[in-house]
Amino acid sequence: MFGGFRHRSIINCRVKRNFDEYSCQVSMPIPKKIEQRTIQYEGNDLDIIIVRYPEFIHIVIEVEQFNKKVKKKAETLAKLLGLTLGSNLIAILLYNPHSEQLAPLIYVPQLDSMIWERGCGSGTASLGAYLAWKNKSGIVAQISQPGGIIHAMAKWHKEELVSLAIEGSVGIVARGKAFIDG
Repeated sequence: MFGGFRHRSIINCRVKRNFDEYSCQVSMPIPKKIEQRTIQYEGNDLDIIIVRYPEFIHIVIEVEQFNKKVKKKAETLAKLLGLTLGSNLIAILLYNPHSEQLAPLIYVPQLDSMIWERGCGSGTASLGAYLAWKNKSGIVAQISQPGGIIHAMAKWHKEELVSLAIEGSVGIVARGKAFIDG
């Protein structure tokens, strides 16, 4: 599993070393479907974008600001959608289009686990897919998150998304061996 994506093929990743940091660009899976819906939530109409993948769903909600009230509503919505959609993972991606800031909330219904992430690669990819879909053109976006900036690149051709990638800088914070049972 990589950033919410279960891969059954090779992940294309390009890494460039720059002193103690590494610039990494990763090709990401293209969503199955992107759609806009207006739902009734807490007595009001709420416009959401649903970015669907085979095993999980990302919900993009454009907001003006990230305050406690907005974040609490996102948490409640994540739990509600977790109960009704039957998905393995629900991400609520609060996005301010004016500042290009993202606040990613990840909820795993089976574990009742919820966390506001400092940086979300799969969420950044979904946001890039949404922006390309919305504009009906390719995009390059610099998405600011609590942990730093991740770039999203999406190519659009003849009314469809044809490629999706993210790029960002990473540093090594720990060293050791990992045993992966696949």
